[in-house]
Amino acid sequence: MHFVILGTSVKKPKIMFEKFRQLAKLKQIQDLLLREKIEVEREGVKVVLNGKMEIEKLELNSELPKERQEIILKDCFNEALSKLKRVLAQKFSQEVNL
Repeated sequence: MHFVILGTSVKKPKIMFEKFRQLAKLKQIQDLLLREKIEVEREGVKVVLNGKMEIEKLELNSELPKERQEIILKDCFNEALSKLKRVLAQKFSQEVNL
């Protein structure tokens, strides 16, 4: 049942409150996902990514040659990003009961 006021349709308040509840749940899920962190370390080179897929921390190993550090850093970043995507997808699907 819809009510018409000056040519606009107004949904039942129950439906509107359900939408607000769903938005609150999505915000809760988003906050949960943003707190996630993934850390990958190899040969003293470390990358930490947060739930926004931003780099939170980088540590290099000054004992390694520059070229080796570059390769390891790239590999650590790619691995951390891949792991983070999997973790976020898994947690999201658990939270929304997919």
